Amino acid sequence: MHEIELTVRFCETDALGHINNTSYFIYLEEARVRCFETLGLEMNTNEWSFILASTKCDFMAQGYFNERLVVRTGVSKIGTKSFTLEHEIYKAETEELVARGNAVIVYFDFKTQQTAHIPEFLRDALKENLVLQTQESESGNK
Repeated sequence: MHEIELTVRFCETDALGHINNTSYFIYLEEARVRCFETLGLEMNTNEWSFILASTKCDFMAQGYFNERLVVRTGVSKIGTKSFTLEHEIYKAETEELVARGNAVIVYFDFKTQQTAHIPEFLRDALKENLVLQTQESESGNK
């Protein structure tokens, strides 16, 4: 799985002192962008070929200001025109699972405004990052 570490900023918390639910989607977006970079895809808006079709996040535990979090990202499904990324967010110090989410990404041709088939080079890179469901279940039991 691809992994990034981040530190919770004060502005990402709410009046109750814990991470605001909307902040998790920012963390998942950051993890997706960094994961794309490891696949050899640069965030170039002139050549970008992806749209976010769906995303969700389940909250498992509370996180707080200044905590270090680790976001792990892997590919769980590859279709002809889309793929699914799975995300898990852990507290860096304790490995406590804080949140789990996923995102369905569609390969898209912005010129024609149509979905497109995932090219072979990308399909091969995604396959290298394919995570089996059993591995995800085991990692969620930490």
